[in-house]
Amino acid sequence: MRLAEQAGFKQAHVSNFLNSKRGLSLEGINKILNVQHFSVLDLIDSAEVNKRASILPPSDDEFDNVMVADPQIAACEAVIMSKHVKEMLKFRKIVLKRLKAEMEGNRSAWERFVIVKADAHEGMSMDPRITPGATLLLDRHYNSTTRYRKDESNIYAARKNQTCSIKYVETANDHLILRPHNPAYPSEVIMLGDGQKPGDCIVGRVCYVGTDT
Repeated sequence: MRLAEQAGFKQAHVSNFLNSKRGLSLEGINKILNVQHFSVLDLIDSAEVNKRASILPPSDDEFDNVMVADPQIAACEAVIMSKHVKEMLKFRKIVLKRLKAEMEGNRSAWERFVIVKADAHEGMSMDPRITPGATLLLDRHYNSTTRYRKDESNIYAARKNQTCSIKYVETANDHLILRPHNPAYPSEVIMLGDGQKPGDCIVGRVCYVGTDT
């Protein structure tokens, strides 16, 4: 019933599909994938996807290439396809290797690091820690609410309206509270669905902030 409500189908329609009594159009399948926050790539073996879809060139020096993508892609796509890559930025391998992961649920099939640019609203809401246009390195293997450093709150990219909201994250019962650094901006609340955990709505931890000067 819940799936039918989310996707805008009649319950009987979904029931017949799940019981292999009828098929779904591509549009119908796309609706179900979207409401479940799945990509078609989630239906394919991750090793096969990575072998065929990887667009990162080999790097034999001391740097790794990290992809820059739109926040909507970083929020929802486990594997970033080449058509969604805006540019590549280099980070020292030793720096990336030292970053501690803290996964809630299975994120092993997700490409770990991706870069997004903070837009005006997200940048101002976290000012002065983040400013509009800042380069944000996201660790998508860190979707736990555990503090990375005991004396400092983590900054996260949280999935809200299918894009990234850059905020501090707190939990309260079955809600996720997205708190800005700038008091002029309001906090935002995400209600967790049945069986949903906070980590399901966290895209990743902001582990580097770069500002163009």
